[in-house]
Amino acid sequence: MRKKISFLTFWLSLLPVLCSAEQASVGTAAPVTAIRAGKFIDVEAGRILANRIILIRGTKIEAVGANLTIPDGAKIIDLSNMTVLPGLIDCHTHLADLAEAEPLNVLQRTAAETAYLAIPNASVTLLAGFTTVRDVGVYRAFNDVAMRDAIARGIIIGPRMYVAGAYITISQGAGAMTGLSPDIQLPLDLRYGEANSPWEVRQKIRELAHRGSDHIKVLSTGAVLTHGSNPKSIEFTPEELRAAVEEAGNFGLRVEAHAHAAEGIKNAIRAGVASVEHATLIDDEGIALAKQHGTYLDMDIYDEECIQSSPNTPADFLQHDRDLAEAQRRNFTKAVRAGVKMTFGTDAGVCPHGINARQFAFMVKYGMTPMQAIQSATVNAADLIGHSELFGSIAAGKSADIIAVNGDPIADIHELEHVSFVMKEGTVYKRRD
Repeated sequence: MRKKISFLTFWLSLLPVLCSAEQASVGTAAPVTAIRAGKFIDVEAGRILANRIILIRGTKIEAVGANLTIPDGAKIIDLSNMTVLPGLIDCHTHLADLAEAEPLNVLQRTAAETAYLAIPNASVTLLAGFTTVRDVGVYRAFNDVAMRDAIARGIIIGPRMYVAGAYITISQGAGAMTGLSPDIQLPLDLRYGEANSPWEVRQKIRELAHRGSDHIKVLSTGAVLTHGSNPKSIEFTPEELRAAVEEAGNFGLRVEAHAHAAEGIKNAIRAGVASVEHATLIDDEGIALAKQHGTYLDMDIYDEECIQSSPNTPADFLQHDRDLAEAQRRNFTKAVRAGVKMTFGTDAGVCPHGINARQFAFMVKYGMTPMQAIQSATVNAADLIGHSELFGSIAAGKSADIIAVNGDPIADIHELEHVSFVMKEGTVYKRRD
């Protein structure tokens, strides 16, 4: 026989549980941190301010101002002798691949070995001041998804990652694992993104969206670092590129297009991609189209130094690369003068991971002001990725992604190569006074 429990008895029995839950909530209130910034780079307004206080509650910025009251018990971080700016963003990285001149070396390791060996790429990138990256493809499909998720879960440290999952490329095209005997069949993860018609492109994008990709990378032209390729060749057709942009849009995803050749760049812009990667041989018409369409150019104008100086760069890659570096830099200058939207992307992995900031000096050398170069890696990059509400500037409501340098990067952009303080989502990962 069941005993009847009165309404009053029921609620009295719950009181200990409710009280302990309330106590737990009070006990776990988000900690408050106050940063005293001597110089503060307001990237949204393009100006430097003095003596700002940044209040952080948990992982978010609560307030920024000159005369804020610091709450009792707040942890104070004194950066009054430093320049403080938002965490940097690299829009073209390959963190989940190993930095090797020869892609075929991938075949000497299992997927698990590659994943483990790539872990330091994430940590050195974060400690260099890059708190967010857009990772634009891996040879082994979905290694980048696994790294992104491991960082998000706190298993390893690294920047916030937005990943492509795999390259979308034609058979034997740029981004494919080429240079093998034709009777060798690669495993699926090394040829996952191959597609040879608009409908095959759509199929691959549907699969990538289902498996957790944050954006889509397509290869519009040949590549420098692919055996048997020609950077000046056109690979995906306009129809295939349009199918990619339309299908990605069905899943709320943006598309970036690798493109060196002028016509391949224009095909991608007309198709509606969010950004063109490399944009090496962009011509005047392409620059005008990019400005008209609001397409970002993500030009890696530093990595030629690494391609040419590495003793391990294959001879055919050096041949592909010949004369491209200076052409790309000239076109970078033209695009800056034309007012095209531009972001910071290094192709990290071609150069060793962690030295991403060396590109800033090249961007300034070839036409940007220091502030423009910094904005390319903050507000512009956040806009391209599609999450300006989350990062890209130091403002109330945004993630507490904050870095600091000892000098003034507006006076000497090389200061960004020596980041002394790194905070990501309210956690300090590096502090060197």
